[in-house]
Amino acid sequence: MEKREWFAEWFDTSYYHILYKNRNEEEAAQFISRLLNLLDLPKSSHVLDLCCGKGRHARTLSEHGYIVTGVDLSENSINSAKAYSSDTLNFAVHDMREPMKDGSFDAVFNLFTSFGYFDEIAVNNQVVKCVHDMLKSKGIFVIDFMNAARIVSTLVEKETKVVDGITFTISRKYDGTHIFKRIQFDADGHSFDFTERVQALKENDFQQLLTSNGFQILHTFGDFELNPFNEQDSDRLILIA
Repeated sequence: MEKREWFAEWFDTSYYHILYKNRNEEEAAQFISRLLNLLDLPKSSHVLDLCCGKGRHARTLSEHGYIVTGVDLSENSINSAKAYSSDTLNFAVHDMREPMKDGSFDAVFNLFTSFGYFDEIAVNNQVVKCVHDMLKSKGIFVIDFMNAARIVSTLVEKETKVVDGITFTISRKYDGTHIFKRIQFDADGHSFDFTERVQALKENDFQQLLTSNGFQILHTFGDFELNPFNEQDSDRLILIA
């Protein structure tokens, strides 16, 4: 049987959600509120949460009065998200490398480092072109990515986390193009070994990606409070185009 891509396999497990269960929901909601105050989208806007996971950002967008579609490659995540479906909030399984056939959006949000998962740099262009094709004229694209430069310079090579009785042994490395995060643990009578592999994309990489695919960059921020971006110190790299 053909091996699944790392993100399709790891993100679809229950253990992924156990390891990352303590993400700050309040911080995420405040981040969305700040973005929406800045963007001032009309309440009739149809927005896409691209790579939505279990839908925490999509739910917040919906609570602000927008028509929201959340999509993710993980069928298990989408099945969980569908519990929150409503007349204005819908979820579907979808691969970000393909445009949605019936998609026409006022804004697309790609949040919490849900980009750069692929081995081939060229696929990034494919993804950004799909977003461009799904947006209406003057539509807004928001990317929230890690600050790769800071991550590389402060890389924690090894650590151990215990969550819900499971001991996760985590090791990290950087090979010049990708940041690798290997996650090993024993659970339910089995040993597991997953490796997250994300391109270490920097500000200039995104600038080239976006402008070469028809976007104009409007803002660049360095954290969830929307402070200016600084490559040495910022926690995040947030671009609005």
